[in-house]
Amino acid sequence: MAFINFYKARLLTGSDSSPLPAQLASVAKKNGKSNGPTKASKELSEAERKARKRKKVLARRAEAAKQAENSSAVQKVEKLDEDDPVPATATANVTVAPPAAPERVRSRHVLVVISFLVFVVGTTGLSAWYLWERAADRYVSVAGFSVRTEEVGSAVELLGGVAELSGSSSSDTDILYKFIQSQELVEAVDAELDLRKLWSKADPEIDPVFSYHPPGSIEELTDYWSRMVSVYNDSGTGLIDLEVQAFTPQDAQDIAQLVYDHSSLMINRLSAIAREDATSYAREELDTAVERLKAAREAITRFRNLNQIVSPESTLQIQTGLLSSLEMQLAQALIDGDMVRQTTNNANDPRVQEAERRRAVIEERIRQERNKLGLGEDGSSEGNAAFVNLVGEFERLTVDRQFAEQAYVAALAAFDAALAESRRKSRYIAAHVQPTLPETAIKPARIETLGLVALFSILAWSIVVLIGYSLRDRR
Repeated sequence: MAFINFYKARLLTGSDSSPLPAQLASVAKKNGKSNGPTKASKELSEAERKARKRKKVLARRAEAAKQAENSSAVQKVEKLDEDDPVPATATANVTVAPPAAPERVRSRHVLVVISFLVFVVGTTGLSAWYLWERAADRYVSVAGFSVRTEEVGSAVELLGGVAELSGSSSSDTDILYKFIQSQELVEAVDAELDLRKLWSKADPEIDPVFSYHPPGSIEELTDYWSRMVSVYNDSGTGLIDLEVQAFTPQDAQDIAQLVYDHSSLMINRLSAIAREDATSYAREELDTAVERLKAAREAITRFRNLNQIVSPESTLQIQTGLLSSLEMQLAQALIDGDMVRQTTNNANDPRVQEAERRRAVIEERIRQERNKLGLGEDGSSEGNAAFVNLVGEFERLTVDRQFAEQAYVAALAAFDAALAESRRKSRYIAAHVQPTLPETAIKPARIETLGLVALFSILAWSIVVLIGYSLRDRR
């Protein structure tokens, strides 16, 4: 069976180029023996039939193994031939590629390790050394407050007809948030506490990162203020939280207290401005009404001084009463005269003459009084203005005075209502957390800061390495 096994091996290795009889003869010669032509032919036919059948099966399945290693292809073929395995002597001539040599350490690998040590380990170590050895401790004072608006009703609202005051177009908390970060507040606090001295207590030569470098300009001090003073504004609730850092507990509390005080003054100024804007129009109307009332009263005073009367109405009543009395006396004189004429026919009788003189005097007095009242027959006055004209002028002045008084009362009520409304809606700061006095330094947050430095160092280093390898692969 040696030649059959050899023939199978040739089929597996794809070296079936020589004729089968020649191979058979070679094998028989090599073994030094022969089993006869008949027996050999039968064995040869049986081997050929099995070999062809096997070759068809293996040809379909060995197609996928052509690209692999020769050793792997042989193992797969032997696995498929479990019923009739190929002897190991038949595969002795199969060439197997040697395994890949181990990768050597190249310069780029060394460069990656060095860059990791420098950019990640070195940066993290340097940051840790600075945070624990050079960075000064900072104390944090916390304060919390909000802007409140008084909403209590007043008795002036009972007057009615008072227009509502216009509200602010922006939130008071937003205004206060910007004010705390403004240069104006920094200058005010620096004038009272000398911020440059307080924030340089950590010695800039030892801690150049977190300490202030005096003297510096006001712009530099404002930038450092934004690092040391943190403001948090909750627009939903209107609460403002303040955190002030300093290198001593008392300094932190003093700065926070001054920020609160100046914020309260600023809100009070805003309230005063709003109150002045709300009442300015009402005050102008009140001033106009006062001037109009003064002018009306002065006109009446001049009229009284000029005509020497206090009230034309009372004078008119007196004049009317006097005229009525004279007319009654005239009627009595006429009656007395008629009675005298009936008793005597002498025209020179003294009694008749006395009655005529009395009648004439009374008529003259009546004529003069009627002229005073403007009731003369010729419609003119003698020496004095018609009293009816005086009454008309006084009534005109009285109407002007009454209108001025009513306008003054309305303007005064509007001004009082506007003033009460502005006071009712006055704003003020209410502190729900007074500036605290810290006992323990919580800044800088060394562990958190070191973790962030390490994280960003690793990210930066990874990005640089990936960019470097991507550029190398494109070449």
